[in-house]
Amino acid sequence: MSRRLVLVILCLVQFVDVLGVTSATTAIPAILHGLKAPDTAAAPVATVYAMFFGGLLILGSRLGDKYGHRRLLLIGILLFSLVSVVGATAASIGQLLVARALQGAAAALSVPSALRLLLHSATSERIRQVALALWSASGAAAGALGFIVGGVLAQTWGWPSVFWVNAPVGCLLIIGILTSVPALAPENHRQRLDVVGAALMIAAVTAIVAGGSLIEAAALRIVGIVLVASGGTLGAIFVIRQRLAAEPLIPVEAFVSPNLRAGTVVSFVNTATTSSTMVLATLLLQNRLDASPVQAGLSLISFSVAVIVGSYLSRPLSESIRPYRMAALGLGTIAVGSAILVITYGTWWGIVCGAAVSGAGIGISSVAGTNIGTDVPDHLAASASGVLNTGAQLGTAIGVAALVLVASTISLGPIHGTAIAWAGAGIAALGTALWINRAPAR
Repeated sequence: MSRRLVLVILCLVQFVDVLGVTSATTAIPAILHGLKAPDTAAAPVATVYAMFFGGLLILGSRLGDKYGHRRLLLIGILLFSLVSVVGATAASIGQLLVARALQGAAAALSVPSALRLLLHSATSERIRQVALALWSASGAAAGALGFIVGGVLAQTWGWPSVFWVNAPVGCLLIIGILTSVPALAPENHRQRLDVVGAALMIAAVTAIVAGGSLIEAAALRIVGIVLVASGGTLGAIFVIRQRLAAEPLIPVEAFVSPNLRAGTVVSFVNTATTSSTMVLATLLLQNRLDASPVQAGLSLISFSVAVIVGSYLSRPLSESIRPYRMAALGLGTIAVGSAILVITYGTWWGIVCGAAVSGAGIGISSVAGTNIGTDVPDHLAASASGVLNTGAQLGTAIGVAALVLVASTISLGPIHGTAIAWAGAGIAALGTALWINRAPAR
């Protein structure tokens, strides 16, 4: 067995699952047209995958602990491939949204187990750092490349191809895992699963994201506000339950781990700022600058390249800069990218440059966030991976919903709502950078 091959296969799992978050974004206009859906369906199409991905990640992590991570990984990839076919053959927007939700749930089964198997295969601290850098780079690059891949597929072969492509890729991954990735014995056969806790988690996230989308429509604004408030309440109940339950979904130690808390905040802000920024850039390119899906995707290739470069630079940086400061550097760079987008609003070259700077920032800070969050005792490793990935996916879902809402409902005279949303993303990134830079390393 080649450890390099294992590393490649497991990082490809991360790549494919994260790619699903953004690949449909540039295809949204084609999807809505093909399924004769209203424009209000755009936000759910963009967020429902990440919503279920993030909401069920922790449950996926616990299922891996109980039944074996290799087994859960295979089940997740198989389910992902099957529901992708359902999405490709969808005859209505409702059927497509169900398929997207199930795709996210399937990804939630596979990603935590893939990361756990990756960490288990690392035989030294140096190999662990390299593996985590590649893992983070694959996820960040997938999130960026999704815009390009979705645009090219939708324009060349039609929007169903965005879903069809997952089936053969999933089959190849299953073959690779069966032949190359060793099994890891279940860590706790007897532990009971906190199904109620998992239900509270997904209900809270669903209510917050759905409510945020409804606030945009004046007729449904009250309903949206009620849903957001309900989601916040359910989230608080979830946290209380986890602290009091005999066998919680998340071990109590995870709530008091300063490294895991800090890493989760970094992961959330990383994706909340950059994913929403890129969605708005894609829509601006197509709706205002009259770019085709392919042109819109290719215009953001600077973001994809910069993510990879930033992730690559994170390794030498980690030798001289502690992870907390490296995370601050990356988040500060994201803020600079947002400032460029605001200052050069409405220009093609401004989007390209701002996207590149933001991409370099998330490339650096995503590696740092993972390093911080996974620096926990071994018995918390699986839970840490679930919590970190949950933070990242919920960042995408909530960030996109919030900033699309800002962009569509707020304007200040000549200042367009999209520019205000980008400014908000930059402020969030800068504020988090200042906070994480002052946080003590543990």
